[in-house]
Amino acid sequence: MSTLADRTIAALRATHDGLAAFVRGLDAADLTRPSACSEWTVAQVLSHLGSGAEIGLAALRAALGGQDAPGQDFNHEVWDRWNAKDPEGQAKDFLVVDAEIVSAFEGLDAGARERLRVKLSFLPAPGDVALVAGMRLNEAALHSWDVMVAFDPAATVAPDTSGVLTDLYSGPLDFMIGFMGRPDALDPRLATTLRVETRDPERVLGLTLGETVGFSEVPEPADILSLPAEAWVRLLGGRLAPEHTPPSVTVTGDGVTLDDLRRVFPGI
Repeated sequence: MSTLADRTIAALRATHDGLAAFVRGLDAADLTRPSACSEWTVAQVLSHLGSGAEIGLAALRAALGGQDAPGQDFNHEVWDRWNAKDPEGQAKDFLVVDAEIVSAFEGLDAGARERLRVKLSFLPAPGDVALVAGMRLNEAALHSWDVMVAFDPAATVAPDTSGVLTDLYSGPLDFMIGFMGRPDALDPRLATTLRVETRDPERVLGLTLGETVGFSEVPEPADILSLPAEAWVRLLGGRLAPEHTPPSVTVTGDGVTLDDLRRVFPGI
């Protein structure tokens, strides 16, 4: 039976393959085009993904070897080195190191996928493979969209990847909703628990908006947010601006609006 870790690693592979094929078709001018990350070019997004892959790969290899993960000095050295590359180097080296981290996750056998714990510098305790690979998938999927939407305003996150991320957000990555959400952006009078209904794949979730933001039991009755799972992923990641919102996204009820939700989830 496929586990969440298995599905996450498969989605990582699909995300890498899709972005890598796209990047190989870009020329020098394309790499310096503004991305959906307001302060980064396409190449700088790839640099961010590449440096993150290098740091994540070092942490994964340390865990496999029973060693301590590299510290912040290592991370800063990696960031400085990637920032110093030219755009073509950032793109070329991204292709190499991103393939390496995906292959490293794929190389974990069933036992390792269940038992291995990996220390990441920004987490209070080591995480299991579903969590650590899920953190990487979240970065890879959203930043892949940041690159592709610079060339196609109708770009989306792939359905299979969106489904895995939806399950991760309400599972091992549920703590991320607290980081993504800005409860103080919502009028306190609008505090509520929404019923979230996603499509492709279908999921039903309860989303509480109040003094904190998080998942909860699905309320009945409730205002309903209905949307494709890929739009749900992009909403949580601050990437559902009006010009990138499918017409099938709806909020029914007398409480929060889609604009309210955009303010609560502005992106990190």
